[in-house]
This record gives sequence, C-alpha cells and structure tokens, in this order.
Amino acid sequence: MIGATAGALIASCQQQLSDLDGAFYDGDSRLVHCGVNLDTSANTSIASVDSALDRARDRREVVELYAHHPDDTVPLDKIEHVLAGARDRNLAFFTYADFARSSAAAAGLALSFDDTSIDAWFAMRDLLQQYRARVTFFVSRYRNISADQRQRLKALAADGHDIEAHSVQHLRAPEYVEEHGLNAYVRDEVDPSIEILRNDGYEVHAFAYPFGARTGELDDAIAKRVPILRSVAFTYMLVESPCPR
Repeated sequence: MIGATAGALIASCQQQLSDLDGAFYDGDSRLVHCGVNLDTSANTSIASVDSALDRARDRREVVELYAHHPDDTVPLDKIEHVLAGARDRNLAFFTYADFARSSAAAAGLALSFDDTSIDAWFAMRDLLQQYRARVTFFVSRYRNISADQRQRLKALAADGHDIEAHSVQHLRAPEYVEEHGLNAYVRDEVDPSIEILRNDGYEVHAFAYPFGARTGELDDAIAKRVPILRSVAFTYMLVESPCPR
C-alpha cells in the first residue's frame, strides 16, 4: 500500500513531457540540449511520450529522448513504441552530429543511449534498421571496452548512427570541479573521452554530461572542444532541472 501511495505521489508531481520546452529543439542553435529519460526508473509514461511526439509533429520541433540499457533499464517494447510513434507521425530521425552540422530543425526525434551497454545496443540493431532509425550513442569508459565491442560500435556507426563522448569515469562534473577545479575536470574527463574516440575514427561533435549535471562555467570550457552539449530535463516538478532556461 505504501508503494502504491508513493507511486501515485510521484505521478502527481510529474509534468507532461510535452510541457518541457527544454526537451524540444526548434533550430535556435542552442549549445546545451536536454533529453528526457525513458528508463523505467524515470516513470516517463507512454502517454507522456506520445504527447511529446505529437508536439514535435505539430510544432515542427525535435523532441530529445534518451535511455541507457535496452531490455534492462528500459523495455524493448517501449523503445519500439517510440520508434513506431516517430514513423507513424512522419518524424525525421536526428543525431547530435546533425545538430552540430546545421541549425535547421524539422519535426523529428533525437533518441540517444548513454554509457557502455554496447552489446545491448548492438542487439537492438535489427530493430533500429526496421524503423530506419538513426540514433546517438554517448559512450563513457571507452578505454575499458573490449576489441569486440569496439567493432560493434563501428558496425553501428556504419549503419548511420552517431558515436559521441560521455566522459571517462562517468563522474558528476560540478562536484569534481568543486573538489579538483575546472581545468582538472576538462583534463581528466572531457579531453581524454573525446580524444580516444577521435583516435578510433569518430569525428565527435558532442559531449553528454553524466547525470546531466552541468554549470555555465563547464559549458563554456567544453564548448571549446565540441559544439554541442547534452544535459537532461526532468519531468519532476519539485526537482530542479539542470536544463538551461
């Protein structure tokens, strides 16, 4: 009973995804983009996702969504629902490299996956191809992944997907800066994560903040390395969102 009550309270304190202006890109050439979490833990409902896809279609905007581990943190049927919803609404698929190359926007979906679930991402390859989807994979701890996993990432990139940076150790940037300084975070977490990907042949246009945790000071420093940053937008009304207003 306590669990049900808590769940109802959480639901009552959530905004509709379609009300989160920061999660929609309209071609304003912004530096910091904000995605909304599709993982089960985020309690983003299918109805809320559908309302966001409707807004993207109706206002000719790009809605930005992300998740982590397909078939673990987010059900595969939820991913397929999003992909099918984009197809049925004639939404284009955008990657973060697309945002870096052009400020143009159309009705679309920018779907991304974070961290190191490369085997699960690769297992989703046929599903992505079925819907002719192009997505972005923000990779952390790249130096720790196996040679086989690197080849799977290469195959995903060859399919048209985007491979971007997500730090070295997946630490909260503002806390690291407070303890060690801004230059140390850039030196230890940003530059190596970009360089190792570029050394493996990826262009790298974007950096996704772990946990979406960011500051304006961090934005300014990392923008000297890549033209696009990704944070997150929270649907919880009582939680301060790191997404710029």
